[in-house]
Amino acid sequence: MFFFASSIALILIGLYAVLVKRNIMKMVIGLSIMDTGVNILIISLGFIRGKTAPIINAKDLLVRTSSKVVDPVPQALVLTAIVIGVAVTAAALSIVMLMYSKKKSLEIEEYKELKW
Repeated sequence: MFFFASSIALILIGLYAVLVKRNIMKMVIGLSIMDTGVNILIISLGFIRGKTAPIINAKDLLVRTSSKVVDPVPQALVLTAIVIGVAVTAAALSIVMLMYSKKKSLEIEEYKELKW
């Protein structure tokens, strides 16, 4: 239950930073926090108390294995999401660096010419 609450809190903190803050760097940090919250939520949804990781190395796991291990799919999804999240964050930070080199400011109001 603690992991559900902390993941929802991280998602809401990240959403607040993306929607309310006017600094582009804070928006990128908010996206990263939100990504971490989603990853924790997926892992906590896949957790089952009393079961072990799906690594069959003990004699007792060789019999009725499916009832003793957790599903490995959420773990694989989160590992993939972490890699994608790092790549997205790196791309966003490089864009922020380019924007800062052009205008010498990270406030979103300085970039009105980017609107349609």
